[in-house]
Order: sequence, then C-alpha cells, then structure tokens
Amino acid sequence: QEVTVDMLDHLEQLALVDFRDAEGVARLQKAIQFADQLHEVNTDGVEPMDSVLEDRCLYLREDDVTEGNCTKELLKNAREKVEEYFVAPPGNIPLPKLEERETFLQGF
Repeated sequence: QEVTVDMLDHLEQLALVDFRDAEGVARLQKAIQFADQLHEVNTDGVEPMDSVLEDRCLYLREDDVTEGNCTKELLKNAREKVEEYFVAPPGNIPLPKLEERETFLQGF
C-alpha cells in the first residue's frame, strides 16, 4: 500500500510520531507490508476474541486506597497540567505543513 500525505497526516496525529524523514517513511512502509500478511489468513468461521486469555479466569485485586490527599505532591511531577490533571502526552509534535509533506513524499 502506498504511503500518502493524508495517511501520514492521520497517523502523525494519532500516534504523535514524526514521519517526516526518509527513515520514518521507510519504517512505516515496512510495517504496512508486514501487517498486510494478515489479509492472507483465512478467518472464516472464527469468532472474535475479547482477550487471548478467554479460557482463563482473571482474578482482580481489591482496589484499596492506602494513602490519600497527595494530589498536590503528585502534580508537582507533571511537565504540563490542566486544572488538576496531567497532560499526556505533554504536547503534540509540531507537524509540517501539507506542502512540505507533498514535496517530501515525491522521493518515494
């Protein structure tokens, strides 16, 4: 599958990964080729799974709070916060303008 400018734009916004250099685009193309192998697998009659551990019982522990009222101390660790929440990831990557991407992809 050909890597288009629109695909790069969409993936960069989803993953916050910069694919502007030749190595990034080459890795993306290899990942797409690898994933395309899944189209060759016959999954007719195979029910979708919720988990790879469907045949096992997952035991949950009690969610007991052992300490509390440490919000201020925890938020001191945040590079960026909004109100009383961590901002994660701490900012989007600067995305190039559409024209820059079109000229970059001409080499592929």
